[in-house]
Amino acid sequence: MDLFALPPLAAILDAASGVLMWLAALLEPLTGSAAAAASVVLITLVVRAALIPTAISQARAEQTRSRLAPRLRELQRRHRNDRERLQRETMKLYADENTSPFAGCLPLLVQAPVLGILYTLFVHPTIAGHPDALLSEELFGVPLGTSLVGAIAAGTATPATFAVFGALIAVIVVVAEITRRAFRVPIDDSADAPPLAGPTAARMIGVLQFATAVFAMFVPLAATLYLTTTVTWSLAQRVVLRRRFPLAVP
Repeated sequence: MDLFALPPLAAILDAASGVLMWLAALLEPLTGSAAAAASVVLITLVVRAALIPTAISQARAEQTRSRLAPRLRELQRRHRNDRERLQRETMKLYADENTSPFAGCLPLLVQAPVLGILYTLFVHPTIAGHPDALLSEELFGVPLGTSLVGAIAAGTATPATFAVFGALIAVIVVVAEITRRAFRVPIDDSADAPPLAGPTAARMIGVLQFATAVFAMFVPLAATLYLTTTVTWSLAQRVVLRRRFPLAVP
């Protein structure tokens, strides 16, 4: 059973496809054959701009967590042998500060459906019962529905495929490295340090910065464009918001 053939999901995909094709028609005089790719980038920018208020909330939450870090460490030291009491006191501390350990997660939750819709639009041959016109769109001769790994496995990868994906993945890697260096997680190697503040966790978080580049090899080119645009936006946004909401000095 194809879940995307169900009326509600089919209607959403059909509407999303219509919006992309409409934007592509508007952009075609400026971008030519890359109009559909440009519409994906534009949609990404619109989504990220709409999420600016939640990004500000996320920055404020990070600032609050950094300010509460010494008190959290004290709670962990005091109640390290009583996990239930530690959890209760931790949640009470967050409640007293009118915040939550999960504050600021909304941008990630909102973006997931957008990426899922883009992925689906460029892998399904039919949308709401009619041929998917987006699959015929290209960027520098590479169909937007092509994935790097899929093209290599099928033996259809061309020099243009490697060039386009290589350029986009290189941007993702460079942005990930800049992000890793600029927003390095402080390491607490004391005996009372929580697991997520230790050196092992810090190394894992550093490695995870590059997970997007690996993911981009498996998704359609349209989704890779989305990922490239959103990680670049995220870096610029974090730089601006970190200056506006600086973290507490340890």
